[in-house]
Amino acid sequence: MFRLGKQSVAKFKEQIGGQRSLVGRISSELAKRSLSSGSSLPESADVVIIGGGSAGCNTLYQLTKRGIRAVLLEKAKLTAGTTWHTAGLVWRLRPNDVEIKLLASTRNLLMSLEEETGYNSGWINNGGLFISHSDERLDEYKRLATLGKCFGIESQILSPHEAQKVFPLLDPTSFTGALYSPGDGVVDPAMMCTALTKAALANGGTVVEDCTATKIVTGENLLGVKDVRGIVTNKGTIRTNTVVNATGVWGRDLIEPLGIHLPLIPMKHAYVVSETMEGIHQMLPNIRDHDYSIYFRIQGKSICMGGYENNPVLLDRVPGDFHFGLYDLDYSVFDTHIQGAVKLCPEFGTAGIKSTICGPESFTPDHKPLMGPDPLINGLFHNCGFNSAGMMLGAGCAEQLAQWIIHDRPDLHMFAYDVRRFSPKQKKALNWATERSHEAYAKNYSIVFPHDEALAGRNFTVDPFHKQMIQHGAVMEERHGWERPGYFLPEDTVVVQSYDWYGYYDYPKNTNTNYEDTLKKDYTFGFPEHHDLIGEEALTCRHDAAMFNLSYFSKLFLTGSQAKEAVEWIFTGDLNKPINKTVYTCALNKRGGVEADVTISVVESGQGELHDPIFKGRGYYIVAGGASAYHTKSHIWAAIQEKALRAVVNDHTEELGVLSIQGPKSREIIQKITDFDLSDEEKLPPNSTAILSIQINPFYKCNVRILRVSFVGELGYELHIPEESCNDVPIWGLEAVYRNGEIVGHLRRGEYGYTLQKPIGQAYITRKDGDYITNEYIKSGHYQIEIMGKLHDAQCHLRSPFDPKGERILGIYK
Repeated sequence: MFRLGKQSVAKFKEQIGGQRSLVGRISSELAKRSLSSGSSLPESADVVIIGGGSAGCNTLYQLTKRGIRAVLLEKAKLTAGTTWHTAGLVWRLRPNDVEIKLLASTRNLLMSLEEETGYNSGWINNGGLFISHSDERLDEYKRLATLGKCFGIESQILSPHEAQKVFPLLDPTSFTGALYSPGDGVVDPAMMCTALTKAALANGGTVVEDCTATKIVTGENLLGVKDVRGIVTNKGTIRTNTVVNATGVWGRDLIEPLGIHLPLIPMKHAYVVSETMEGIHQMLPNIRDHDYSIYFRIQGKSICMGGYENNPVLLDRVPGDFHFGLYDLDYSVFDTHIQGAVKLCPEFGTAGIKSTICGPESFTPDHKPLMGPDPLINGLFHNCGFNSAGMMLGAGCAEQLAQWIIHDRPDLHMFAYDVRRFSPKQKKALNWATERSHEAYAKNYSIVFPHDEALAGRNFTVDPFHKQMIQHGAVMEERHGWERPGYFLPEDTVVVQSYDWYGYYDYPKNTNTNYEDTLKKDYTFGFPEHHDLIGEEALTCRHDAAMFNLSYFSKLFLTGSQAKEAVEWIFTGDLNKPINKTVYTCALNKRGGVEADVTISVVESGQGELHDPIFKGRGYYIVAGGASAYHTKSHIWAAIQEKALRAVVNDHTEELGVLSIQGPKSREIIQKITDFDLSDEEKLPPNSTAILSIQINPFYKCNVRILRVSFVGELGYELHIPEESCNDVPIWGLEAVYRNGEIVGHLRRGEYGYTLQKPIGQAYITRKDGDYITNEYIKSGHYQIEIMGKLHDAQCHLRSPFDPKGERILGIYK
């Protein structure tokens, strides 16, 4: 283990202890400083922002700049929480066009803020250097440089010796190349927040410090939907219809009393500040060494060095009064960064440590902020979970959030930041969020390959065909929490393993790495190893047929007396069509932007099955892409609420499996298992839907919804299949029996019918009205069986479904 400045660990701890008092003094001074516009709380505001860090101050600035009467509440002093101790790095190049635009917005504001406000924003344009240790990493940097050219960002690839000329203390033998971005820089968080706040106050904004928001007051509108009415604080109550959750590591704590959740995980994040180093000055570039997972931030004549380790300290909660607090540095966790820093810059190892900074920061499952309107409470917006990037993304994201609040939509395509990218199921699952956030933290500096897949939080939601897909060689991918087949290996079985946490936290590393190894074969910027195999699948679909498991797609029924008005308002396509017609169309927002592309089938009331429900009037069956399923659903529902339309959206996504058979031979394949004439253009013309019966085996049929649609440019169909016909669920007896939503009895016996290849049970049923139980009464009901707390649709038979006429016992075989 490397010892700093050749000192002992004891000496190192003594050194840390000495700097603790220094940090304490800094924290005390920050806690005394006040930018509050007064101690009194206004009676009302257009928007109330809770949290006075980078996100909150930027949001206040952007809103007041646009004439919004905004109030910021901070429970301590501005910059409390994470902002005050952040490293403040600002980069320009990212492997994402939207993020590059957000970074540019922040940088432009930092450069213009002093002229606007008269206050120095703390911006220093000292440049940035990205260090490479491999050819693949250098290829990624070349991609970044190319993308940067599209946005006018100057950068250049350097050899190790050229990089040393830019930063003389680097060891050129320790790396293979670098990317130099002279427009990068660093910002002082306290100076930035001061300038932003002064500008906001001049624009009519209000800041109230030492003001703790204790409750978000909500009510219900005419549709029974919750909306924001005000904020209760220790200084009184303020009326408002719009609240911004900018509380950082406390983001979950603020909104959980409302029964809503955020996938936000606090962790300890640290950096150390070196003693004064000869040869270091403020205009040397900051450094990111992605392969060593470390960064250098130049601070005067010192280097602030931090990074992203594989075993960060995970926190359950951050105490509410941890305003300007710090944790003791865990040297056993941080040592890996010291090792990398000394290899890159040997003189760092002899400099000694002046101070250590270890504070709480918030992280998310995909390392992107949580932004935008909460789908469950109107008027509640989020702007938190910045994954150590709050300083560089803060202004850009706040600008977009201001547009979101004022105009209902941001200017940029912000889906990757929209809190609705996570389903309610994901947001409630703290274990899932913790796994994924840990992996995202550990991989923060990893190469971003086009085919990268997460290993954490897998098998979160599987469809009824999942087991069969694995048995047939499917290499699974994850989208929106669902497992889906990516491609198939003809002679292998690849099983996604439980997350091993990189072997930390007492978890043993997985010994079966087949899935991970298979993924890594495609981690390249060239053609992946499975390129030809996937090509064979594509060409098979083009020339013959292929089956796609689309069960993770969103399946919604929009019904109600004003369902027609709803679809006419939300979607671009003409849906004034005959029953069973299917239309491919787009969902728009009020600004005419596209929110989703979907298929909508015009349907009539059915037989009460999942794929064929009962309702009044016309209904609309909506199928949307799985990766944005919840976003699409929430957008549709929000539009219905806004117009106060009498319509409802019922979600059957987890209750229906979808198999899409596409290609010239698709009709021939499906025709073998149904008596429905698929060639009858009147019964099932292109872009239409129907209910038909599928022969599962010689003794069992099931009804499904078929859509004649194609997305591959060939003849194609989709089969939408009730879950109980997709998989087998064991029954043993004593399970509750429901008829039309009411319990009417329980199974007296349950077995598995091997010939039918289905579970089969027997039950006596009752009538609550005391009337006679007739055969017609039995046959007319919609039945469900409750198994382990979940309802499964069931078919009721008066006689054995295997041989209802009893012919086989008489020797009559057909």
